[in-house]
Amino acid sequence: MQTDSELSPFRAVFKAYDVRGTVPDQLDEKMVWAVGGAFADFVVEDGAERIVIGRDMRESGVGLSHAFAEGVLARGLGVVDAGMVSTDLLYFASGTLSLPGAMLTASHNPANYNGMKLCRSGARPIGSESGLADIRTLAERILGEAPDGVGSGPLRGREGYEEADLLQAFAHHVRSFLTAELRPLKVVADTANGMGGLVAPVVFAGLPVDLEIIYGELDGNFPNHPADPIQPENLADLRARVLEVGADAGLAFDGDADRVFLVDELAEPLSGSLTTAIVAAAMLEVHPGATILYNLICSKAVPEVVRERGGIPVRTRVGHSFVKATMAETGAVFGGEHSGHYYFRDNFRADSGIIAALVTLGVMSAAGEPLSELRRPFERYADSGEINTEVGDASAVLAGVRERFAAVGADIDTLDGLTVDLGEWWFNLRPSNTEPLLRLNLEAGDDLSCAKHVKEVLALVSELDEKEEH
Repeated sequence: MQTDSELSPFRAVFKAYDVRGTVPDQLDEKMVWAVGGAFADFVVEDGAERIVIGRDMRESGVGLSHAFAEGVLARGLGVVDAGMVSTDLLYFASGTLSLPGAMLTASHNPANYNGMKLCRSGARPIGSESGLADIRTLAERILGEAPDGVGSGPLRGREGYEEADLLQAFAHHVRSFLTAELRPLKVVADTANGMGGLVAPVVFAGLPVDLEIIYGELDGNFPNHPADPIQPENLADLRARVLEVGADAGLAFDGDADRVFLVDELAEPLSGSLTTAIVAAAMLEVHPGATILYNLICSKAVPEVVRERGGIPVRTRVGHSFVKATMAETGAVFGGEHSGHYYFRDNFRADSGIIAALVTLGVMSAAGEPLSELRRPFERYADSGEINTEVGDASAVLAGVRERFAAVGADIDTLDGLTVDLGEWWFNLRPSNTEPLLRLNLEAGDDLSCAKHVKEVLALVSELDEKEEH
């Protein structure tokens, strides 16, 4: 068995929540065959007999999904191939079919990347602390068994292999989250040549929405701009088009369409925290007194809104496996992350950008006011966005920051990285799972104060990092 010390090829691609790397130098068909076989061995212990798989529009996805299916079949389990789907559609398939699932995608990463998001039956999450490390160990053991030519032979007609089209069923499911009748709306969706271009038209079909899609052609080379809507520059075309056509709202999806960011009719973006607060308020209208989750880099406005609307806010670590696990423990009806992931109990506790978008459009319709007005009561603070700083020793720098702010009486917790609360402003500093980086998110009462404190914290990080180097 290969180990880390022997530089297993899987070490570089197994992350905290998924498998991801460049193709073919970090990830190839034989490796994916081994992961497919390892996943089959892993879920058979749960009694699984079949696995549902899907892929996004990346060119490498055809061969890699084929190789994954061959790996599963080689271990004696069946495959239900959902074809090209969004990640939230794959989670829906896992939930409705009660099957473990595998999505071949690299989400918002560039065209030369691909990877896998894995879940147990019912869309239950798998992360590094909930099975992914075990799957990696199994994959290392069987990699040498991979035959030549995997990912190229025919699958149709093979025993245990079947195909399924779940797009219409998924669209019906998404529309079931509408709690108010939509008024006629003009909406522009930038799907960034990703899977939103397949899913969004079907979801909105039959609704009173004049939907215009830009960059709707499925193209894993991303010829127009990266499929990463959290980066402001990737919203430029959407914002311009919203103003040009006088749209009521804009939607920006990532590559596998499980995340969404909105812009209002004035083309001003909504943060993930802001959308979380709006959707949370809507969910509490339907589920009075319910528990709502928010991750620890969300704005303080989120728990404030939840309490004001009679709900119970519960703070979680960053990352889908942690949010979904806490949702299962608490029975929460909804959870949101600042990164644009929105989780729904009645969606098998899985995240879905398009459900969150539709709920927000429903809130707009019920309120009878533009999104620029609707957002105001939920928008209470100024935030820095995520700022990455390269450091030599993240643990040492975090310890130094903690010591400095403990000395001035700040409230400190270490649920995920380091969170420091000084009342009028707060910040979270977390190490990256994969790079020598510290990620800073800071919030304050206004833009001037936010900028001042960002400068202060970054200067401290730089000072401590230089001290460690010497």
